[in-house]
Amino acid sequence: MAFITITGYPSSGKTRRAEQLRAHLEARLQDPAYEGPKLKVVVVSDDSLNIPRTVYNDGRAEKPARAALFTAVQRQMGQDTILIVESLNYIKGFRYQMYCAAREHKLRVCTVFVAATQDQCKEWNASREDGHAYEPATLDNLLMRYEEPSSMVRWDSPLFTVAWTDEDVPIDDIWKAVTEGNVKPPNAGTQAVPKAPTDALRTLEHTTTTMVAAIMAEQAASGGLGGGPVVLPLSATLRPRVQLPPRNVTLSELQRLKRQFVTVHKKAITLGTTEKGAVDWSEESVADKFAAYIEGNLKP
Repeated sequence: MAFITITGYPSSGKTRRAEQLRAHLEARLQDPAYEGPKLKVVVVSDDSLNIPRTVYNDGRAEKPARAALFTAVQRQMGQDTILIVESLNYIKGFRYQMYCAAREHKLRVCTVFVAATQDQCKEWNASREDGHAYEPATLDNLLMRYEEPSSMVRWDSPLFTVAWTDEDVPIDDIWKAVTEGNVKPPNAGTQAVPKAPTDALRTLEHTTTTMVAAIMAEQAASGGLGGGPVVLPLSATLRPRVQLPPRNVTLSELQRLKRQFVTVHKKAITLGTTEKGAVDWSEESVADKFAAYIEGNLKP
């Protein structure tokens, strides 16, 4: 249904804003006046995954922790869920990665930027007594490396900024974004490419070879009178029709067209189809395509 990314400096109050947001969303979903689909609100965070703050002390430990967060986010994405990810999310490339995953699931997206000054974050971090404080050197490093979201880029928009002085989140605007916002289609680069069946190459080779032989046989049976529509009896159920030019077609011409046709379609089999939707690799479909290819490329 929707995916909400919460980002901000470390110790800027992201957990508090996530809880405010969760409470507001659950209240609106339970409101008798709500007439939309039945939804649940899920928050995925470092705390929910038992990821300690110490992982940010070392880049080698931070990378698998971020991967665990991304895996948990993907697992929770769904049409029946408003998913809130509450973490540093300080790398714009990571926010883009989650944005692409949300688009694959056809979810509405928005970003909540919890804004606070660096001095305020340092003060709050020093006063924390819940065991989730960052080490001073780590905090300084994260503050320096933080990549602030921008409403000008698609993976951060729509962007809602919540200042540290605000009492609450802008729930009306966020609610509108997650219930009425545009659902963007998946990126072409992230979509799974439909693969051809395992016997597609054999079908391609066998059908085209049989059709070439059948055309030569029909020409021989007609006594050298070429031209006109020819029905090729390849099997009891497969009888493609091809329009030949008013002359005898040579075997070398047909073999050249067969090689060209097979080469083009081999790429689709090996790399996956580039056409919209699935491609039919049945003998009937291959025969019809090859017949059309012959008609379009044989010289009159």
